[in-house]
This record gives sequence, structure tokens and C-alpha cells, in this order.
Amino acid sequence: MNNSVGNTARLLGAGLRALLVLTVICGVIYPLAVTGVAQALFNDKANGSEIKDGGKVVGSELIGQRYDLPLKKGQETPEPDLKWFQPRPSNGLGENSVNTQYKLILSGATNLSGDSGSMKEGGKKDGKEVCDPKAEEGLCAQVLAARDAVIKDNETSDYKVKPSDIPAEAVTSSGSGLDPHISPKYADLQAHRVADKNGLDVKQVEKLVDDHTDGRILGFIGEPRVNVLKLNIALKHLVAEKG
Repeated sequence: MNNSVGNTARLLGAGLRALLVLTVICGVIYPLAVTGVAQALFNDKANGSEIKDGGKVVGSELIGQRYDLPLKKGQETPEPDLKWFQPRPSNGLGENSVNTQYKLILSGATNLSGDSGSMKEGGKKDGKEVCDPKAEEGLCAQVLAARDAVIKDNETSDYKVKPSDIPAEAVTSSGSGLDPHISPKYADLQAHRVADKNGLDVKQVEKLVDDHTDGRILGFIGEPRVNVLKLNIALKHLVAEKG
């Protein structure tokens, strides 16, 4: 009996010592080591790829932002502030309904299929799928509404937008709804409107876009892209220099 109790005590002691040692190694030493290496070698990325302006953190390179006017009485959705470059649509975003104490925006996709709201061209069974111009819901309705908004918002007295000029990301949201980038083509499309709203020369704004266009990763991965927040910060400084 005493021998059995002694063996049990030794096993419990060994287990507690192992628990203590592993807790110190895995719960203290390892996290501190990983954090130290990350801060030393990848400080920017470890801290969330922060973007600073005037010494203050204004956002992250990884998360898109909207540039809207203050919400007016009776409005459910604010209007875009057209003096700034606008990001992709964020149709996939939802609102936090679990804990309504916090006004959180939830990332997500629309989960709508590619033929949502489409019709057969010419009404033929074997016709190709095209967006129904009368669609009131579904992906087609969202895309057509976004297309019309892009044309309306970006036309100026001396610049007209053709539907064929509009890139796909200007009328569709990304899978997360938080894409921080747009294509150089969409940025150039907005350059005329941004120049007009800010009293700048179009060439100045187009140069700004060129200066903030990132190429393909390693020269072949992905597509050229423009970070909208970085571009708008540069635009703010350009307008300030002019004024």
C-alpha cells in the first residue's frame, strides 16, 4: 500500500515538474524569443504593417479603408468623398450583430455565384450568360449599380468614362471586402476626377499614381497594384503644397 502511494506521488511530482518546465519553455521563453526575433528582423510586419502620417498611425498596408462624406440624416450609406481616390466596393462586409456594444465591421464575401441575376443572351437556351439589365438583386445588380456609379462619379467636363474602360475590381469586392489595393488602370481612371476636385493638373495626379504603383512580386507574381491609403496620403501632401 505504501509502495503504491509512493509511486503515485512520484508520478504526480514528475508530471507537475514537466508541466512547470513546459509552461516556462512554451508559454514564456518561446513566445518571448519569437517576439524578439520578429521585432528585430521584421519590425514593420510584426506590428501590423502600420502606415504613419505626421507621426500618427493612420492605417495598415493590409486593410482597405473607405473615404466617405459624413452620413447625412436619413441616409443608410454615406456618399463617397470624391476628392479622394476610392477603393474597391466592399459589398461583402457585414455588421457585428453578436455584441452590439461595439460598432465592428465584419470581413466577408458576398457568396453570390457568378451567374446570380444573369439571363441568357437573346432569351435563347443556348445563349451565353449575360447580366440582366433589369436585375434588382444578385451579383449582376451589384455590378451594374457599381458600374453606373463609377461612370457618374468619375466623369468630368472634359473626360468621359466608357463602360469598357472600367476594370473588374472597380465593380466587384474582394473575397475579404478589405482589399487595400486597386489596379493602376482604376487609379488612372479616377485621376481626372481627383484632379478636378482638388484643383490639380491631371498630369500631376497621374504621376502620383505612377510613383505609388507597386510592380509584381519578384517580377512575376501577382499584378501591378496601388495602395489606396498610401496614394491618398501622398495626394493630401500634394494638395497642401499647392495651397
